[in-house]
Amino acid sequence: MTKEDRHNAILEQLFKADSVLVSDLAELLEVSSVTIRKDLTDLEKAGKLYRSHGKAIAINPFTSNRSVNEKEKLFPEEKYSIGTEAAKFITPNDSIIIASGTTIHAFAHCVKPVNKLTVVSASLQSSIVLSQDDNIDIIQLGGMLRHSSESVVGDYSEVLLKGCAFSKLFMGVDGIDFDFGITTTDMREAHLNQKMMQAAQKTIVLADSSKFGRKGFAKIGDMEEVDMIITDSHVKPSDVRRIEELGIELIIAHGKGS
Repeated sequence: MTKEDRHNAILEQLFKADSVLVSDLAELLEVSSVTIRKDLTDLEKAGKLYRSHGKAIAINPFTSNRSVNEKEKLFPEEKYSIGTEAAKFITPNDSIIIASGTTIHAFAHCVKPVNKLTVVSASLQSSIVLSQDDNIDIIQLGGMLRHSSESVVGDYSEVLLKGCAFSKLFMGVDGIDFDFGITTTDMREAHLNQKMMQAAQKTIVLADSSKFGRKGFAKIGDMEEVDMIITDSHVKPSDVRRIEELGIELIIAHGKGS
């Protein structure tokens, strides 16, 4: 078997399983672990996989902090379909919290309450969108402005949450790792999100399918703390199985006509 054949075989295994052990590849391809590690180094340099602790992963699990303008361009249709599904869970005279992120911004465009709705918001963009509806009372959290997400963080943002109770938290994340938990790229945002989770009866995570298998720098919480995940129709069957095994309610948004 040539090096090219091995590389193709390795990528084929990753396509099937998302991650694969060096030892398993060595056995499958009947070569030494040293040879496999060299192959993985070559493939990583080519940007085709990511190496981690004796195994290969299909994507780099670490997500980086990017501006909201940059994120807005990623998966806009998927985010809107997720927002549409999320809006269906708002009940008459509801009181909710919304966190930050471009999926939350898309969600704000989908919120059309029939009765009064009270929203506590960390997202400046989302508050502006929601302010166009007279049926929505908005409480904008104060604090330090995080420029990359156009949202607020810090102690001032957390004070208001201590004296309030909400039915639901709608939260975007930068990464969902089934073993590590839900994450973001900013420690201050992670801490605020934790306080939001404590104030809400139910935590609903809005995340496009690219967020699965990724990790941000700062952990928000364990998967056990998540009640529902709403994602798009590109979610992998293996991720669906893991979510179901964890006992988390899963909603898959299928876009137009769903």
